[in-house]
Amino acid sequence: MLHRVLSIAGGLCAAVFLLAAPMAPPTSVALAQSTDAKTVDKKTPPAQEPAQKVDEYTEIQRAVAGPAGNPECVWLGRRVVSLLWRDDLETAFRHLDLYDRFGCPAGHIQATFRCLILHAGSIAPKAPDSLNGRVEACWINPSRPAAPAPAASAAAPSPTAKH
Repeated sequence: MLHRVLSIAGGLCAAVFLLAAPMAPPTSVALAQSTDAKTVDKKTPPAQEPAQKVDEYTEIQRAVAGPAGNPECVWLGRRVVSLLWRDDLETAFRHLDLYDRFGCPAGHIQATFRCLILHAGSIAPKAPDSLNGRVEACWINPSRPAAPAPAASAAAPSPTAKH
C-alpha cells in the first residue's frame, strides 16, 4: 500500500512539473546561453559606479558652499526641482519634507528652480538628460545669468531702424 501511495505522489509531482515547465519564463535559458562579448563590455562594472557617484558628490561639495553641497541635500534637492518642473507637486513636497529634515537650505531649492525657469529654453521636453543636466548646472550655480535666446534677438527688429 505504501508503495502505491508513493507512486501516486511521485506521479502527481511529475505531472505538476510538466504542466508548470511551459509557463516558466524562457529568459533564464536565454541568459545562460548568451555569451555575447558586446553585452558584457557595455555594462559598467559595479565597483566603478559608486566611485563615480562619490566623485560627483565630492566635486559638487567643493563647488557649492554650505549644507546645499552635502550629498544628501544634492540628491534630494535635485529630485525636488525636477519634480517641480514636471508638475509632480505631491511627490516634490514629500521629498522637500525629507530635504528639510536633513537640515538642507530651502533657499537653494528656490534659487535652483528660478534658474531652471530662466533657462527653460535649453530643456528639450523629450530628452530627460537635458532636464537633468540643466538641474545639475543650476544646482551648482543657481545665480548664473540666463543666456539670451538667439531666435528672439534675431527676430526682434532694431528700435532705431525706421522704414
